[in-house]
Amino acid sequence: MMREIIWAPWRSGFIKGKPEPGCVFCRLQRETDKRKILVIETGKHNFIVMNKFPYTSGHLLVIPKRHLGTLEKLTTPEANEHFKLVRLAASALKRALKTDGINTGMNLGRTAGAGVLHHIHTHLVPRWQGDSNFMPVIGETRMMSLDLEPMYDALCAEFLRLKKKK
Repeated sequence: MMREIIWAPWRSGFIKGKPEPGCVFCRLQRETDKRKILVIETGKHNFIVMNKFPYTSGHLLVIPKRHLGTLEKLTTPEANEHFKLVRLAASALKRALKTDGINTGMNLGRTAGAGVLHHIHTHLVPRWQGDSNFMPVIGETRMMSLDLEPMYDALCAEFLRLKKKK
């Protein structure tokens, strides 16, 4: 079988990068340049960030600010805000990226597929009709059709619009 190679330079930092000590999500909170780290929205207890190494274009993460390894440790205010931000992120993805659907979920524990084991987070993965084409099935390749920075700008604008609307 011939395998097509699609250049995805943003993945090289993840693949070749030397893991930094500590929690990636806790480090994000210490960065002041939100655009640099792709933080779109910050609440009192949680924040939303674009996945820098996405499964598909527009992949967002809603992350509690507090370093928690289990869902059960979320307080009621943290959990309420977390789901409020998941809803806000879903609305923004639908409007800004014209998604046909969105997969949401949490991978709790290594066996469940968690890449970051000790800091829970919710994934929002945009989907478009026909996006699961032959590439991932036959070609073992994922396609990223949108650049991170313009997508970040579009999502930030949509989050601002949605917040003003309320």
